Amino acid sequence: MQPTATVLVYSDDASTREQVRLAAGRRPAADVPPVEFIECATLPAVLKRLDEGGVDACVLDGETVPAGGMGVCRQIKDEIFHCPPVLLLIGRPQDAWLATWSRAEAAVTLPVEPVEFARTLAALLRGRPAVDA
Repeated sequence: MQPTATVLVYSDDASTREQVRLAAGRRPAADVPPVEFIECATLPAVLKRLDEGGVDACVLDGETVPAGGMGVCRQIKDEIFHCPPVLLLIGRPQDAWLATWSRAEAAVTLPVEPVEFARTLAALLRGRPAVDA
């Protein structure tokens, strides 16, 4: 059995979580393991799942209400020991500086563009931060 990469997806919008799953596919690149998704719609669910461990990367929606992905990113970077790398979904390219403030390793704009998203997620799973943030 081939190992899998576990990716936590946080968004209060089910269609955004679906965009992420479809953009990444079962395997975002040939040189990374297949991906298993954990979907969370609330901050408490994110914190509980990260406390359990075993998450290889996080995709956080910056547009989520009431706890936006940027604030959640900053919080988990402060609170979670060995926090996994974060890919932040931002509403517009001008918000990239906020992604940097939140300490995300990468950022892509919404709506999710499949090729860019898969490339960026694969880079995080390889352990090399993408330069998009």
